[in-house]
Amino acid sequence: MKLYLFQASGNAYKVRILLGLLNVPYERVVLDNQKQEHKQPAYLKINPRGEVPAIEDDGTVIWDSAACLAYVARKHGGEKWLPTDPAGMAAVMQWIALAATEIQCGLQYGRRTLVQGRETLGPLDKAQEFGRRALAAMEGRLKNNQWLALDRPTIADVACFPYVKTAPEAKIALEEYPSVVAWLERCKALPGWPQQ
Repeated sequence: MKLYLFQASGNAYKVRILLGLLNVPYERVVLDNQKQEHKQPAYLKINPRGEVPAIEDDGTVIWDSAACLAYVARKHGGEKWLPTDPAGMAAVMQWIALAATEIQCGLQYGRRTLVQGRETLGPLDKAQEFGRRALAAMEGRLKNNQWLALDRPTIADVACFPYVKTAPEAKIALEEYPSVVAWLERCKALPGWPQQ
């Protein structure tokens, strides 16, 4: 399996986390963001969106972090990481949706505004407001639960982790969300969890 990534990409980090947790061997193909390698014709054949991550596995090509997580989870993780029963799958998918909306557009885009100096979808305060909404939803769930979707870690936790971890770079203090902070530590303690 090949994983196409930028080293600093949180979305690619999600896939690296799951591959590490499941002890799946893979080859890293690190693209040069500065040279815009992800926008060149060779890579656009792999991912027409021109984004990372993407994976190639025995002739199968998957792009988008959520799709990559689903593929790896179902191929290598059985029912544990992405269950097939309707209620379990829906519980996981609602957090995957949060990762792609409030977390991405709030926490990540707020971080991008401050770290890279470019607004993505609007003013910083709007991104921060969106990000705080995500953290409040997570705090509500994690006050009485160890994990986001089920009674065990799933790809829901993996999908939400990277940009929640970097929320302080968006000038959002995680100390206001103690259950989220404890969850971050539980995630990092899982065997095989790679550090950024």
